[in-house]
Amino acid sequence: MRISVIGTGYLGAVHAAGMAELGFDVVGVDVDAAKVELLSQARMPFYEPDFEPLLEKHVGKGLRFTTDMSEIADADVHFICVGTPQRKNSLAADMSYVDSSLDAMIPFLKDGSLVVGKSTVPVGTAERLMERIEVATPESVSVELAWNPEFLREGFAVQDTLHPDRLVLGVNGDNAESILREVYAHTITQDQTPVVVTDLPTAELVKVAANSFLATKISFINAMSEICDVAGADVTALADAIGYDDRIGRKFLNAGVGFGGGCLPKDIRAFSARAAELGAGQSVAFLNEMDAINIRRREHVVNLVREHLGALLGRRVAVLGAAFKPNSDDVRDSPALSIAGQLHLAGAQVSVYDPKAMPNATKIFPTLNYADSATEAIQDAEAVLHLTEWPEFRELDPTQVGELVANKLVIDGRNLLDREAYRQAGWTYVGLGRP
Repeated sequence: MRISVIGTGYLGAVHAAGMAELGFDVVGVDVDAAKVELLSQARMPFYEPDFEPLLEKHVGKGLRFTTDMSEIADADVHFICVGTPQRKNSLAADMSYVDSSLDAMIPFLKDGSLVVGKSTVPVGTAERLMERIEVATPESVSVELAWNPEFLREGFAVQDTLHPDRLVLGVNGDNAESILREVYAHTITQDQTPVVVTDLPTAELVKVAANSFLATKISFINAMSEICDVAGADVTALADAIGYDDRIGRKFLNAGVGFGGGCLPKDIRAFSARAAELGAGQSVAFLNEMDAINIRRREHVVNLVREHLGALLGRRVAVLGAAFKPNSDDVRDSPALSIAGQLHLAGAQVSVYDPKAMPNATKIFPTLNYADSATEAIQDAEAVLHLTEWPEFRELDPTQVGELVANKLVIDGRNLLDREAYRQAGWTYVGLGRP
């Protein structure tokens, strides 16, 4: 069986390498020639742990990348892995990449092909794409369509591709299910991965429903953090206490500056927009408040800096972190970079350091100052902001770094630093929802 993967971003590139690891002959296709060139040299166009060794193992040995869509002609299964960003001037998803990819594929689909959507899309997309295929293909060519949503976590994408915690197969017939079970046979038999077989609309909803639930859980504990701030309570102890209830669980109950990245923020907005289109907008109206809470967390950190330093004009602020999460160089909708940008626009002299995301950060905010290390960023700072939970930031010695700063003020936007160690070293430690 030969496989093609359309789109080689975080999802597509890792999925292509994962399929090669499972023993398939794979071609990855992308319109970005520079990205294809890097992947063809077994080099990562983005940072993802454990990904480069997988490329080195398979590129040129069953895995290849190209900009030429005609090279998918001999493939049996085609995975659509292109992005669905937020549409300009709208909450809805931009489906132009999905549509253009499908249109480019159609002339090269052979009889018996299976097109599999993995991109996160509005419910109803599969039905619309199938109509598009039926209109554009000759009667002699039979093509099926399925939906197999992805659940990758940046920083764990390789693990989640090769050892997923579940497989969702949205199909419209037994043949598509049979083919997908063959594709994932190793995962199903060796890892005993649960398989959930659904209709197409349900499969489309699974990813956005999962992301909406996670966003709700994160936003809930951040709302509790706001209450803890005014009540003098400790949100970390609160989360521990309610997390022991197995109906709730402790995961994703870490109060902080909120969520970001290329998925959660745009997915919950697109879900709200699609629900409204279907006449069910009230059913997910709560997601608008989750989004508002998330944005409010960033403004809260900026206000905390103001409370402690007064006017921000000319004040020196160190920001530790630019990526939206550790083990990633992704700065899309990053809380850390958003806060750094807001401080800069308010007149502060902001120095940013991140172990992996500096090149991407400079593209978004070229006017910020960027340091080569955490200690360089902290030098002479009047406030230090811990905004991305990289391990190296937690390992900083508060006594040693205290000698570098002009003012011992640390705002822990992730509530992960050793509060007592910083206070014993003479710092003013400010957590979020922590006294």
